[in-house]
Amino acid sequence: MAECGRVDSSTSSHTMDKSITLPPDEIFRNLENAKRFAIDIGGSLTKLAYYSTVQHKVAKVRSFEHNVKDAASDKLYEISVQEEVTARLHFIKFENAYIETCLDFIKDHLVNTETKVIKATGGGAHKFKELIERKLGLKVDKEDEMTCLIKGCNFVLRNIPHEAFVYAKHADSEFRFQTTNPDIFPYLLVNIGSGVSIVKVESEDKFERIGGSSIGGGTFWGLGALLTKTKRFDELLQLASKGQHASVDMLVKDIYGGSYGSLGLTGDLIASSFGKSATADKEFSKEDMAKSLLHMISNDIGQLACLYAKLHNLSRVYFGGFFIRGHPVTMHTITYSINFFTKGEVQALFLRHEGYLGAIGAFLKGAEEDNPNQYSWGENYAGSSGLMSVSPDMNPMQRARSGTFDMLEMDRLERQLVNLPLLQDPSSYIPDTVDLTEDALAREYWLYCFEEALDGVVKRAVASQPDIPEANERAEKFRQKYRHKLQTLRHQPFAYGSLTVRSLLDTREHCLNEFNFPDPYSKIKQRENDMALKYYQKAVKSMEELSWEQRQFALVRGVLAGNVFDWGAKARPWLVDSYNQWLERLKGPPHKCALFFVDNSGVDIILGVMPFVRELLSRGTEVVLASNSGPALNDVTNGELQILTERIAAMDQVIQAGLREDRLTLVQSGSSSPCLDLSRLDKVLAMVVRERQTDLVIIEGMGRAIHTNYYAMLSCESLKMAVIKNSWLADRLGGKLFSVVFKYEMPPGKPSQDSAALMPS
Repeated sequence: MAECGRVDSSTSSHTMDKSITLPPDEIFRNLENAKRFAIDIGGSLTKLAYYSTVQHKVAKVRSFEHNVKDAASDKLYEISVQEEVTARLHFIKFENAYIETCLDFIKDHLVNTETKVIKATGGGAHKFKELIERKLGLKVDKEDEMTCLIKGCNFVLRNIPHEAFVYAKHADSEFRFQTTNPDIFPYLLVNIGSGVSIVKVESEDKFERIGGSSIGGGTFWGLGALLTKTKRFDELLQLASKGQHASVDMLVKDIYGGSYGSLGLTGDLIASSFGKSATADKEFSKEDMAKSLLHMISNDIGQLACLYAKLHNLSRVYFGGFFIRGHPVTMHTITYSINFFTKGEVQALFLRHEGYLGAIGAFLKGAEEDNPNQYSWGENYAGSSGLMSVSPDMNPMQRARSGTFDMLEMDRLERQLVNLPLLQDPSSYIPDTVDLTEDALAREYWLYCFEEALDGVVKRAVASQPDIPEANERAEKFRQKYRHKLQTLRHQPFAYGSLTVRSLLDTREHCLNEFNFPDPYSKIKQRENDMALKYYQKAVKSMEELSWEQRQFALVRGVLAGNVFDWGAKARPWLVDSYNQWLERLKGPPHKCALFFVDNSGVDIILGVMPFVRELLSRGTEVVLASNSGPALNDVTNGELQILTERIAAMDQVIQAGLREDRLTLVQSGSSSPCLDLSRLDKVLAMVVRERQTDLVIIEGMGRAIHTNYYAMLSCESLKMAVIKNSWLADRLGGKLFSVVFKYEMPPGKPSQDSAALMPS
């Protein structure tokens, strides 16, 4: 922990006369490599953005020259760990009271930035201009606030899955996250700061302020201070959360004795905000007045938003600004208002990172020469705080912590990610089978599983780097960070969007990478690949000796058996069993092109997938093998698969011909996860899928076909194969441990012999 000096209140009226301790490893991370800065200063919060380069270890594989006689020549490939540099965006949010202390800290730790200018936006940018320039020695270049806001909003909607959510106060999960829509335009942004701005956004650079109101967050704060003598905004919201507005507001039933049936008005509807205060001869509590005021302003803003949405025929309405700030009471009142005025036709949508929009936009304005929008970016769960509940009755310690400092980190991805073109409806596609945010029993089970597995992961990480003395220390830091993440998710499952098995796995991978464990399974995969290759020719020969029908079943069993080592000859019928439909389909004309998302290294890819691919090629079907771009567990990576396929081609003429004639293609998926999100795939893969006129998608493995994509609907035929290796999940799906899922589906509208058997289970 680095102690920062005491702030002298005489130097600035904007700072607090107190010492604060900044944990630089947690907050101003990688500051020594910072290249470019932006800042958004509002009435009470400062949002700082900077770009840095991050050096981290990456596991690479390289084929051995097998004509060289050395001790390692019997191995298929060698593994090396290399240093790689990637770009990262850092966003930090803190109260203005800490701005001078934070600027001092940045100045002391800034090593060699080339930046001469800091982009600034927000109402406080002018007020703090002199302080920033004096402390950092950077020229403040002010950017238009609304332009920055829109740029930031577009950026998060494009790059962060589950960015937008609906707030449902009384539901099992308060936060219901929306799937990422590939077409984010047009939308309405209702920004509620001191006043209200209503902006119609039609494209990246085309937007228009179409309305607004002077009655906004400043009104709530100002009138609230007069009514309650409470000066702090958060304290005012706390009062509102405890109040009963009906004590102050006049309701419909107060006037008519009940509902007003002919107009469809319920008795509990507010007829007049503060209506009772004019006639009632009594004192009203601060809590009740604050609640009434919050309802009055939220309802007014909600009605305005609805009218503008209808006027411009917009169905997506996002709310942001200082007034929101993730407060449950505020989000609930706005949601109620929107639902009432539109009768459910328009949803009030909120953003996980709405507090950063201005800072993100200001940064993008300063980084236009690097064209950040040509890349895809991903949230780094290891370095991001996540969405915190600020409900006064929930986790007060966490609330106090998040109120002081909050972080968001985004990593630039090597590849631009897009939707799989074969998704039937990209806007409704949900990768995950079980939403742990909404399922408390499932959530508790999986969090327990990941906690129990943590010791094993730590041992595996250390064992993967036996010759590096500090591996133990880094592994222990990984353990602490990931355990902390799991504890946070137990209390706040909505922190990073919908909590799923996929997000738990991805968070673990992010934390491993954070402490330079890029591929803990690399040597295990190498050993299993070497061993499985020795049996490839024997496996193919045994397949060729079977009759056509026997061979088709043996090929399927080979994929399933390869997916789990201790799976024996499980008798049919399987848990999900469309094999007969698949067999009948094979008797018809061959598919033009099959896209095969592969899973594990070793027996799975070599003795399971490759013979299956060989059969497809023999039928005249082109095959695209999609494998992970980066390592995750024991999944085969594209680099490993390239070497494996070359070796197999050297002893199999069918595979060799497939490669030579360009009928067998190996493509990176763009993923580094054991699961599969079909809405975030490598753009090159999407292009190949279109060019090859792919008409069959095959997904194998529990992570890709069960945890994710079990219910995914495609516009072409699909085949999902997996063995369920988790007893809880098997029970949840109605089966037992090692139950088999063989799900063959036809797209809607395509004739089939038994369409009922092809529907999702």
